[in-house]
Amino acid sequence: MTTASPSPSPAPAPDPTVLSGGALTQAVVHKEIEKAERAAWPTFVLSVLAGIFIGLGGMFYTLVEAGGIDFAFKQALGGLGFCVGLVLVLVAGAELLTGNILMVLAAVRRKVTWAQVARNWGLVLAGNLVGGVLLAFLILASGHPNLDAGGVAREAVTVAAGKVGKTPEQLFFSAMLCNVLVCLAVWMAFAGKTLADKVLAVLLPVTAFVAAGFEHSVADMYLLPLGLMLKDGVQGVAGVARLDLAHVALTLVIVTLGNVVGGAVFVALAYHFAYPEAKAAPAGT
Repeated sequence: MTTASPSPSPAPAPDPTVLSGGALTQAVVHKEIEKAERAAWPTFVLSVLAGIFIGLGGMFYTLVEAGGIDFAFKQALGGLGFCVGLVLVLVAGAELLTGNILMVLAAVRRKVTWAQVARNWGLVLAGNLVGGVLLAFLILASGHPNLDAGGVAREAVTVAAGKVGKTPEQLFFSAMLCNVLVCLAVWMAFAGKTLADKVLAVLLPVTAFVAAGFEHSVADMYLLPLGLMLKDGVQGVAGVARLDLAHVALTLVIVTLGNVVGGAVFVALAYHFAYPEAKAAPAGT
């Protein structure tokens, strides 16, 4: 008597090259849980690195903006240069406040607590600020602003004066729009599995927000202190009288709030409601 051979087990589902929809939402939730559970000191160190990385993108942007080229082309090229900051954050690994706004998704799904969110945001905000200011000091000490016969220094002051010269409403809504694009860049980077995937996901959204002149709080943590440090050596920049510590602090507060609202409402909560069935992936996946 022959025994029936066991039925073959079903073939495993193919591993998608790029995640999308509910699977991507699930991956983002899992990543934000990991961030929320990271210990305080590593979180702070990674946040300082992120402040430096984004500042390096701001340095590249300022260098391009100092060139005497057509406005639209200059804006687009400057935005492309700024991408280096977010690429470093996502590929090398660092904690960036604007990207961590996506933690709202994990919180509303009760995968992390709001206390964990507040702790992470506080540490990351402090670390990003330290990194941005530290890089501004290093850039000043390096002599980089003297390039182009001081044209880079003048552009840095012009950029900073332009930021503090905006109205609170302009700063807030500009920051909202900025972090919609930044969070979408981070979201799409989670979709890919290769280095090329992550870099390509970042390029267009980040180039778009920089070219449009939208406000990124962590970039401003480098650009505004650098403008403060350089303003006394640059003459004839419009609006430089408003470039003082009080206006810099107010600008950073408003831009940070706008970044939070933009990323939380138009990306994290939007995808929470779009894919309510997506659950957090188990640890180790």
